[in-house]
Amino acid sequence: MKYTTEIVVDLPRDEFIKKLDNPENMKHWQRGLVDYEQLSQNPGQEGARMSLSYQMGKRKMDMVETIIKRNLPEEMHTTYDTKGVHNIQKNYFKEEDGKTRWISESEFQFSGFGMKMLALLMPGAFKKQSAIYMKDFKAFAENGTSVEHL
Repeated sequence: MKYTTEIVVDLPRDEFIKKLDNPENMKHWQRGLVDYEQLSQNPGQEGARMSLSYQMGKRKMDMVETIIKRNLPEEMHTTYDTKGVHNIQKNYFKEEDGKTRWISESEFQFSGFGMKMLALLMPGAFKKQSAIYMKDFKAFAENGTSVEHL
């Protein structure tokens, strides 16, 4: 399953990247994030891995992020792996009149019957979740609005 989401954030690209690239800020725009841990000696660089833990309602989800391409401020590509799901994220950041257009191309690959059925039955849920993260980042970056205690 593939889709693209995008949003314009009212910040110059350099400021946008500083906020996006700081793992301490993730709790302010990634709903349900409970913890993260750097798994590599080279955090933030190509090949670096980070463990992420989320609580979504009664469901706990752990995943591993791997940076596969880091060419900031233009782009950063990552993968996210959790049970039954491999997600490839290609993120592009374009400067537009003092604002930043964030374009995110998502590709989900599913293994296991349950995850494949979920993807077939609820494909919109994945795109909706991506859009929520982008809107929450925009609110945090522009206004300092945090989702940490929601």
